[in-house]
Amino acid sequence: MELKVSVSEAIALIKEAENVPAKILEYIGMNIQKEVGTFLTNLMEQELTHHVGREKYERKEGETDYRNGSYTRTFCMKGVGDVELKVPRDRDGNFQSQVLPRYQRYDARITEDIAAMYLTGISTRTLSLLSTRLIGRSLSPAEVSSATTELKQAVEKWRTRDLSGEKIKYLFLDGVNFRMRIAGSIDLIPVLVAIGVKEDGTKLVLALQSGDKESASVWREFFKDLKKRGLDGSQIRLGIMDGLSGLEKVFQEEFPHAKIQRCQVHVARNVLAKAPKSVKQSVADNLGSIFYASSRKKADEFAVSFAAKWEKDIPSAVKCLSNSLDSCLTFFLFPEEEVDIITNNQCHRTAEQGV
Repeated sequence: MELKVSVSEAIALIKEAENVPAKILEYIGMNIQKEVGTFLTNLMEQELTHHVGREKYERKEGETDYRNGSYTRTFCMKGVGDVELKVPRDRDGNFQSQVLPRYQRYDARITEDIAAMYLTGISTRTLSLLSTRLIGRSLSPAEVSSATTELKQAVEKWRTRDLSGEKIKYLFLDGVNFRMRIAGSIDLIPVLVAIGVKEDGTKLVLALQSGDKESASVWREFFKDLKKRGLDGSQIRLGIMDGLSGLEKVFQEEFPHAKIQRCQVHVARNVLAKAPKSVKQSVADNLGSIFYASSRKKADEFAVSFAAKWEKDIPSAVKCLSNSLDSCLTFFLFPEEEVDIITNNQCHRTAEQGV
């Protein structure tokens, strides 16, 4: 691109840049917009040439379709701003540019940026106000809403995707809270999450669904939805979960061939919550010995020692561990090389940190 200015114009620009440095960038940006517009217009002209099969003013016997002028429109490009284009037309009205889709008004990357900012909690009105500075063009709240609608549709398509091709053997299940925009305000919404582990050890997020994590009926519908989407329940060998009310019972009913591994992170956290600060680290070390024992026999021995050591001072912690111990040690029934996947390799860190 060549920026042509006279000597007097250059001196004037330099003086203005000294007073308002950003002004020179504005001039350059305007020139870039013009050059980009010309470039894209020329590309579309070449597309039309290919479509009609001949150059401008060239005639071929038997051909009925030919150029039919052009119309002007603008297109917003990321980092450039609004670009003015002349879109060529053909007589039959069949020409459709691949360079610039007919109903696309701005760069797809702008849609992605808007969606990313929207996910952080920025309102459509605020995004509209910021758009000129961010992308070089003012977007209306309606345009921002349209971009976020595309995001929602893409997320929903992914969330309800077919699972019949996924060979899942383990399921991580939990309920978490996400901040969501509901009726114009940001609220904490409980969401049920299922993460699957494939035969090769790859982890996949299988499902995200809002719902009460303490409700057995909600979990049942959650599992039924997974099956409707193609998840083969007969292949599930293990479910890793917290001791949420009703969850384990419903899981066993929906996946009768699978065993249950209680999440060691949650159990360790619950046990440590019942220990005084002065002994938390010692309790955490003892928990680590149980969960990371070399065998189930050793784990049971460490559990007996744990009970004997802490029964008098913190009986509630001992009872908490006892109620979950068998479910916490299910992983010993599975191949040693998969233990880290099943236990998620987090409990030891939790215990060490005394969380």
